[in-house]
Amino acid sequence: MKYICLGYFDEKKFEALSESERNAMLDECFDYDDVLRKNGHFAGGEALQSASNAATVRWKSDKVSVIDGPFIETKEQVGGILILEARDLNHAIQLVSKHPGIKIGPFEIRPAADLAGMIRESGRRRAVHPKGVDDQSKDRV
Repeated sequence: MKYICLGYFDEKKFEALSESERNAMLDECFDYDDVLRKNGHFAGGEALQSASNAATVRWKSDKVSVIDGPFIETKEQVGGILILEARDLNHAIQLVSKHPGIKIGPFEIRPAADLAGMIRESGRRRAVHPKGVDDQSKDRV
């Protein structure tokens, strides 16, 4: 089963580390990612750029609203995602608990939702009742 792990960190705390400390931490993290790959547990992952480069998009007052930055101001920001292949939640917890990144912030672990059935049913509904795409929607894509 796939588990999505959201890795959080305090950007200011990380930046306060010396360059050699940051490099050592990153090297440890990449080494452990290699172990996860070797053992068939690494299903994907990406680091995120600084929260200062983020935008939050939402539907508000019947229109799209965009604000700069993350939606919630907190010390810890999402720093990246790790997608694990694990037997169950306890196995995913065991794998993440060995990840060196846990030293700089927590990981939130959630089972990935299997949307295959939902997508199939939606496709059937849409095939029976197709909706036209308005010109405005086409321009947004």
